[in-house]
Amino acid sequence: MLKQIKEDIAVAIEKDPAARNFWEVLLLYPGVHALIGYRFAHVLWKFHFRFIARFISYFMRWLTGIEIHPAAIIGRRFFIDHGMGVVIGETSEVGDNVFIYHGVTLGGLSTKRGKRHPTIGHHVVIGAGAQVLGPTHIGDYTKIGSGSVVLQHVPEYSTVIGVPGRVVFSGVTPTQDGADGEETFPDPVARAIECMLERLPQMEKEIRELRKEVKGEETSESEPAPVKSESVT
Repeated sequence: MLKQIKEDIAVAIEKDPAARNFWEVLLLYPGVHALIGYRFAHVLWKFHFRFIARFISYFMRWLTGIEIHPAAIIGRRFFIDHGMGVVIGETSEVGDNVFIYHGVTLGGLSTKRGKRHPTIGHHVVIGAGAQVLGPTHIGDYTKIGSGSVVLQHVPEYSTVIGVPGRVVFSGVTPTQDGADGEETFPDPVARAIECMLERLPQMEKEIRELRKEVKGEETSESEPAPVKSESVT
């Protein structure tokens, strides 16, 4: 348990450029506090001390603004940045090396018992305010944009944005970073404009051809019909 907590703190230092040292993260990072509380509560839940586990979960919610159900399954090297408003439901499953921001909800859509919360793969990044709802599966190395609402399964190496969430990019490698090492996300609006610009020359050509046809028809209609000469007998 202590080894896992040390690893959680080390991940926070690794993934947050603002983190300066071990003690600062341990004492001042609510995401780390919520995760430590969850680790203890999850062990108690597995040993059927469920009231105490829920009490710890409730206390950590009051302390940090982050609610993680003790029955949820969370892998290694998990990091919550800022954290306020994060909710992780009872049947949620989160893989290793997952990074989420504040306001994220891993919630359910059904009131029936059973699997009703999402399964998050490994190496997933979920942006601020994103909602992943229902028993959906988010593939490995996926990035979910801020404010997105994901209701369907997402394949691995994808980028998801929008309401409802839609895949705007699907890669084939685990690294989709820019030349300088910074994360890059596709811009669907820019891509739509590029498609329009690519189509524009063809459209102009078609318009010119149509104008020529229309002018040709108007010219033929305006010309007088030829008068037949009658022979006088």
